[in-house]
Amino acid sequence: MTELHVAQALLGSGWAEDVLITIDGAEIRSVAAGVAPAPSAERSSGIAIPGAGNLHSHSFQRAMAGLAERRGDREDSFWTWREVMYRFLARMTPDDIEAVTAWLYAEMLEAGFTTIGEFHYLHNAPDGSRYADPAETAGSIVAAAAASGIGLTLLPCFYAHGGCGGQPPAEGQTRFLSNVDGFAKLMEASRRHLTMLGRGVLGIAPHSLRAVTPNELTALLQQHPTGPVHIHAAEQTGEVEQCVAWSGARPVEWLLHNMPVDERFCLIHCTHMTEEESRGLAASGAVAGLCPITEASLGDGIFAAPRFLEAGGRFGVGSDSNIRISLAEELRTLEYGQRLRDHKRNRLGQSGTSTGRALFDHARRGAQQALGLHASGLSAGASADIVILDERHPALVGRSGDTVLDGWIFTAGDGAVRDVFAGGRRMVREGRHVARDPLLARFRATMTALAGDL
Repeated sequence: MTELHVAQALLGSGWAEDVLITIDGAEIRSVAAGVAPAPSAERSSGIAIPGAGNLHSHSFQRAMAGLAERRGDREDSFWTWREVMYRFLARMTPDDIEAVTAWLYAEMLEAGFTTIGEFHYLHNAPDGSRYADPAETAGSIVAAAAASGIGLTLLPCFYAHGGCGGQPPAEGQTRFLSNVDGFAKLMEASRRHLTMLGRGVLGIAPHSLRAVTPNELTALLQQHPTGPVHIHAAEQTGEVEQCVAWSGARPVEWLLHNMPVDERFCLIHCTHMTEEESRGLAASGAVAGLCPITEASLGDGIFAAPRFLEAGGRFGVGSDSNIRISLAEELRTLEYGQRLRDHKRNRLGQSGTSTGRALFDHARRGAQQALGLHASGLSAGASADIVILDERHPALVGRSGDTVLDGWIFTAGDGAVRDVFAGGRRMVREGRHVARDPLLARFRATMTALAGDL
């Protein structure tokens, strides 16, 4: 049992002062506002907010962050970046994946993410053969989550083709590939690995309409009738054009008309949607999984967020290629992209309300749904995922209520997250992950070895 007393806290009912949060195991047992700290309580001058989920990550890509920032002899794009990624991933072993992922997850906790949705598609050995354990690398992801303490929604990826309509895969895709029967074995083995975590969730991730045929997608949904379903959709204009040439429909349009898209689904990116697609996706109840930093890095484009929200749409954010790990910066980049496109300010808040609060609330609720989580927030019975912001930070001094979130997201930068509890365990203390030194040492050793092969 842990008793935590904070100066301010964002509860389900709104902001409150002098809040006593009692943690019992992995859950919040009780929350009381306007009370003096009990003698046994740990006093904190900080500001408590609920932890948030990161709904989209390819963890191994953290190892190649910054290695694709050199212009080639042709116009650089997502497709040329992808070629660099294919060359890099061929070198990584399961141990390398675990070391990189464990450090990445520690960084995520230090940034205020308390749960991760791992869209995991690096399944096979470098030559494309299966490991003896078909979920060998999924086991590396689970072990990394256990070492870091982050909550995990594991999303094994189904990847069978290299383009819409069942085109043959490219040479660099051999580590991803599976068929429907093989994927069933992968899922069964992944479920066994996931049992070592107290709060793991298992879903599926058909990669995209470029990588899965309609028959395969239907079979996957029949095999796995419950749990989250994540799929890339309409990230790039080239992807949209390829889908139209194959089917006569755009990716989101095709999914809405041909698949049972509902609250289980999270469509990743959705950068290029028509107004009709935006309204249709919003009406479906599915979540749009936005990755603003990665989408800016890859030149994907800017998601039409105001239009989607006006139609009642739901979104969450993820770190995708993991070139930069910052919850606040993902939200800020999302808002600033809308401002740059529209030549206006405060695009995602309502009239007279805090934009930071709107961004945070949408992202937290969207990730909760997309990751298959249940009760969350600072309330009795919810998972004890709690972020303590440092009220001494220059950007937060003297702030209260929603201005705290505005200060954190738009001004504070790194260092405002002081302590983080994930599943009731304090995993970040005074801005540092409790296992930072050994996790970082292993990451450095792994990167040193990989760098010798680059």
